[in-house]
Amino acid sequence: MWGMAAVQLFIILLFLLFAWAIRRKKAYWLISGFSTRPKEEQQELIENGMPQKTGTLLLVTAVGMLMLLPLVFTRFHFAMEVQFGFMLVFLLGGFIYLSKYEIAKKRKRSYLFSSLLFIGTIGLVIGLYFAGYQDYELKIAGEKFEITGLYGDEWQTSDIKEVQLLDKMPEVTWRENGFGLATMSKGRFTVEGYGSSLLFIRKDAPPYLYIELEGQHIFINGKTPSETESWHQSLRKTIQPAP
Repeated sequence: MWGMAAVQLFIILLFLLFAWAIRRKKAYWLISGFSTRPKEEQQELIENGMPQKTGTLLLVTAVGMLMLLPLVFTRFHFAMEVQFGFMLVFLLGGFIYLSKYEIAKKRKRSYLFSSLLFIGTIGLVIGLYFAGYQDYELKIAGEKFEITGLYGDEWQTSDIKEVQLLDKMPEVTWRENGFGLATMSKGRFTVEGYGSSLLFIRKDAPPYLYIELEGQHIFINGKTPSETESWHQSLRKTIQPAP
């Protein structure tokens, strides 16, 4: 919670700093592409008020994110998604609005580019979140077991070194490659005491099934405690006793 709040606060302060530098100190070089334009275009953009409007956009975005920051400290599970979504939609929508202050001969192209960027980015983010929230399942077939869905794979049951049912999920300290969503963690994360691990976890939904393989750690739980317990029992039955 505090880590997420710190990251969001850093972004807010960065936006405020950029807004102050652009609006008060006329650091227009901070605006992407501005410093590479011909002097005539730069002057026309300044006369149109485009740099100042860009600074205002960053300022209002920062203020909006600051107002949403207290959500992180509540029981609301989707605080990160709401704040990130606000930032993305407001900024990208703002870039479309700023196209009206572009120089006349480039205004139409700017509208088109900004609109396509908005649609493409929002579509990509929605697609990623959909993929992240896709369901998964643990399946056992003969001498193999499989975890379905994104980041899933197939392993030999003979490679299992240990299977445990945990009442509490160990602390996850770092996301290496995966989705750290409001109610689900899926992908590769660093787990305290275990190191790099593969997670398929519905948050705050114990128990958690821990599977140790050669050089690999997996944490997974089902939709219900009974489903997780069933996976645990099924895996234990497949483990061959040592000769």
